[in-house]
Amino acid sequence: MISTRKLDFDFKGKTAIVTGAASGMGKLTSERFAECGANVVLTDVNPEAVEAAAAEIRANGGNAIGLVVDVRDFEQIEAAKNKTIETYGSIDILVNCAGGASVRVNKIKEPFKDFPLWALDWGLDVNLKGPIYFTRSVIGQMIEQKSGVIIYLGSIAGAEGGSGASCDYSTAKAGLMYGATKSIAQYGAPYGIRCNCVSPGPVLTREAMGKMSTLLNRAAEPIEIVNLITYLCSDEASFITGSNYMIDGGRVCMPKRSYADMQK
Repeated sequence: MISTRKLDFDFKGKTAIVTGAASGMGKLTSERFAECGANVVLTDVNPEAVEAAAAEIRANGGNAIGLVVDVRDFEQIEAAKNKTIETYGSIDILVNCAGGASVRVNKIKEPFKDFPLWALDWGLDVNLKGPIYFTRSVIGQMIEQKSGVIIYLGSIAGAEGGSGASCDYSTAKAGLMYGATKSIAQYGAPYGIRCNCVSPGPVLTREAMGKMSTLLNRAAEPIEIVNLITYLCSDEASFITGSNYMIDGGRVCMPKRSYADMQK
């Protein structure tokens, strides 16, 4: 039986920044935080969509603002941080959902040997540098507060690779899952700051995800990922830091898969 129950946590008085919040996992995570009482700052590169997502939360009784932020631009990130503090007075949670495989987002058809350099830069900048930039921006406020939680979104691709054409995406996600998560956990611990990574396998936010094989023979429902994210941000997880959580239905430990299957 698949549980689609939303787990309830108390985030009243807390402020969460969510990147990539205009759609997909970022939007769902923002909605869940608001439902649990948090002030939510939704950031995204899409102006109309991020404001619409924030307006929807407000219409449902939540506290939310939408800000336009390209995670590749540190000045925009700093502006979002300052607006968050000005509006809500604290930054208690940062969830880095912004990202995407450049081969899919930018519709790249070339094999890796001919992969456009601009597309490689886009993939590394959005998926790796962006979360690090945002962490760099907000962690000073968290140090001042002597508390905070930072969540990175990894991927099954960071654990199993992604064939040549997805090299930038897999490399970026692996960097978050292991190097960044452990490094920020070590740096933040003396100040009460925790850092963890959530690394999904296939999630039913896109139809194609349902075709990826897992040991459990299904893809995840989006709420299953959101429940893990919100749990790790809650006080219930106060002794958890520096860890990467695979939530992939056992895909990463499956026996041999064919090359064709790995491309699905």
